[in-house]
Amino acid sequence: MSVQSYLDSVAKNAILKDSSITTSINTLKNRLGYYFDSSAVINHFTFGSNTRYTMLPRKYDQKSDVDYMVVFNNTGHQPQTYLNRLKYFVERYYSASERKQSHPTIRLNLNHITFELVPAVYNVLYGYQIPAPANNFETWISTDPNDFNSKLTDKNRNNHFLIKPLIRILKYWNANADYVFESYELEQKIVGMNFLFCSNIKDYFYHAVEQLHCSYWSPQWKQNAVSKLKNTVLSVKAYESGRWYYSAELEIKKILPDI
Repeated sequence: MSVQSYLDSVAKNAILKDSSITTSINTLKNRLGYYFDSSAVINHFTFGSNTRYTMLPRKYDQKSDVDYMVVFNNTGHQPQTYLNRLKYFVERYYSASERKQSHPTIRLNLNHITFELVPAVYNVLYGYQIPAPANNFETWISTDPNDFNSKLTDKNRNNHFLIKPLIRILKYWNANADYVFESYELEQKIVGMNFLFCSNIKDYFYHAVEQLHCSYWSPQWKQNAVSKLKNTVLSVKAYESGRWYYSAELEIKKILPDI
């Protein structure tokens, strides 16, 4: 198998096909509808990588999760009030071992997937607002939960539909490298990259690795992980130049293990 065909197989196999996740999302939707009056919760929906089709199966990313926003009628309370309402909801329907508050979300760990339940309010001036992180001096921060989706869709369409497969491959590397980047941050970096003259997934992968960098202030282990990725790709290219295709495949599997 060539590096090209191996990367193709990783991108294809890392597509989420677990129908049980769809079932769990529908169950969550129904339970929210049963528990909350329509005047208390005005909307609720999935957002994030699940809606962009860049979410990985658990075997490729143990921290893979579904982001789910619950929009409360804005009654002027502090974020903790809405977090508590979500907490009481999950206590009603899910066991203690499955639930945990992780500010600013309620984390719901099921056997096959984790939900991050995000409370929100809607304001005509500021749009959707979610609780600010604990280290932020603000109480609420504005967000557009699916704004990035259209940017990714356009980038994917204008690049031979290879951006989403590339994201899946690099998110798999990221999970194996102990999460050098936040998942959303990595997707944003890739969408911001230049892929001039790339035509297949190997070209895209090589170009993305060349452009991938940590910030100067990142911990040393993250710098080392990115350096290892770049050095491995250089070795793969050297093997390919010498027509040592089997060695090139073995080398790429050091950073993207076969599953």
